[in-house]
Amino acid sequence: MVSESTEVQVRPGVEDDLEALTDLYNHYVRETPITFDTAVFTPEERRPWLLSHLEDERHPLLVATEAISNRILGYATASRFRPKAAYDTSVEVTVYLTPDAGGRGVGTLLYKALFEALTDQDVHRAYAGIAQPNEASDRLHTRFGFRHVGTYREVGRKFGTYWDVAWYEKEL
Repeated sequence: MVSESTEVQVRPGVEDDLEALTDLYNHYVRETPITFDTAVFTPEERRPWLLSHLEDERHPLLVATEAISNRILGYATASRFRPKAAYDTSVEVTVYLTPDAGGRGVGTLLYKALFEALTDQDVHRAYAGIAQPNEASDRLHTRFGFRHVGTYREVGRKFGTYWDVAWYEKEL
């Protein structure tokens, strides 16, 4: 599956993406409360995460690249929602973009491709936890039919501040 525009291509992630994806994620670890990870990863530490997505089509990893340079602009994943078997038909979805990719429609392209990839899977619901405030992510999820189902107040502490996480749900 490849989705294209004149500027951006969306494709399945591959093992060669590991370093760039790790660098992209580490930006959010170091600079933002968007992820609650607080220590950066080496590519080798991040490898199990990557391989888990490459080996399981129910939990895809999609990558957006610039069509000409092939530079990674972002990625989207579907992951296990919870480890217990009864949750197997639910996934948690997420999108991460490079700082310069916001507002270009990259997140939209990634989510379109991700939900298309999930169409033939035995997935009933998608969930997204969004650290607040994050208006761009709130808007993206609402645009894709997610509805706000609740907020965990001050559930995580990062950079000496407590952060809320809003939870969104989408029927698939």
